Amino acid sequence: MRFLSDRAHKLKIGWNERPLTEDDFHRLCRRHRIVIQEMPLRVSGFYYRLMGRDFIAIDSRLTGNERLIVMFHELAHFLFHAPESGVSANFHRIGQKTRQEIEADAFALCSIIPLSAITDRDHRSAFDDSIPESMLRERLDIFERHGI
Repeated sequence: MRFLSDRAHKLKIGWNERPLTEDDFHRLCRRHRIVIQEMPLRVSGFYYRLMGRDFIAIDSRLTGNERLIVMFHELAHFLFHAPESGVSANFHRIGQKTRQEIEADAFALCSIIPLSAITDRDHRSAFDDSIPESMLRERLDIFERHGI
């Protein structure tokens, strides 16, 4: 996870320092020339590389924090798991929980729930109403296991 944290901070967008937004997601995608596709899907989202181009598909019916988690999860696959060449595809919450899926989940949770939200009581109260408790517990687990 140290590798993930170091690379995420190099993005210089405030990862794990402030809650990232949908605007931040789109800014990063433009920076890396990732094409975003939104449409009704049977899965929440997926990342794929085809003919040297990168794509993130998002279920257009998602809203709020669920949407943000999927967006940043799929972006993590591009940032940390995309091959130099060839075809690649990663689907959100499909199949077994591999190391890559665990890393993508951690990146996404730290993107929308920064460290201060779980360690600083003043910041935590701002998240209590907007973030489901299960998500906060999962984020706290990442902090306890990996210190991020």
